[in-house]
Amino acid sequence: MYVPPPEGGGICLLPEWQQAITKMTKLELIALEGVPLIKAGDDLAAIALDAIGHMRLTLEDGDVLVFAQKIVSKSEGRMVRLGGVSPSPRAVELARIADKDPRLIEIILGESREVLRVRAGVIVVEDIRGLVLANAGVDASNVHADGGDPSVLLLPRNPDDSAGRLREALRARSHCDIGIVINDSIGRAWRNGTIGTAIGVSGLPGLLDLRGTPDLYGRPLRTTDLGMADEVASAASLIMGQANEGRPIVLARGVPYGRRDGSARELVRDKSLDFFR
Repeated sequence: MYVPPPEGGGICLLPEWQQAITKMTKLELIALEGVPLIKAGDDLAAIALDAIGHMRLTLEDGDVLVFAQKIVSKSEGRMVRLGGVSPSPRAVELARIADKDPRLIEIILGESREVLRVRAGVIVVEDIRGLVLANAGVDASNVHADGGDPSVLLLPRNPDDSAGRLREALRARSHCDIGIVINDSIGRAWRNGTIGTAIGVSGLPGLLDLRGTPDLYGRPLRTTDLGMADEVASAASLIMGQANEGRPIVLARGVPYGRRDGSARELVRDKSLDFFR
């Protein structure tokens, strides 16, 4: 258990992590308060530990910290000003179809491997990370337009690496073995509405293979893969909010997962198995 120190330093008493997944019946979600507006270069691990300390909370082995993608991107300097972008002819043509700023489309193309669908108001791509999503995750919400020059925020270059760095920084300072999820709000081809989705994972499975686990009648499950990290991301998203709530870090306690390192890449379905493409 990490006890935030009053004057620096700290200890972590290491509790046993032995509860089986079938024994866990409670999940606790706590939005960290007092997280400031994030700027490029900010130390998110230090900010998270400061918030934990100010709330008189503890950090324990097995906890999961969920970080909103926007603050990770901001800390990594992934802001782009539209004023410095010159759209290509292709961007101009796609912008006409999608009814969007050609400069925005140019940025989206730069973050994409393939454009999958375009219609008024929507451009869906496979981005450079392999994610299928609208606008390659490029977003202007909760992004300050400095000096009136519109800006947009890009996803982290490698969200799994970002999650891994956060985990290592937090482990070095707290001596606790925790999991990290970076979540973003992403739509789905077969459902209305966005949902919190894991785009970066470290310290817990992205995908949990439950095949062979007996059901209530002793029959082994044959096809069940659980999107563990997505479920954590979605749960945390409920209290993070989507607008001006200002709660971009959530502490999740009681997440029932096996101890292994994982990644969000596990959750990306291979193109050959994607019925929607």
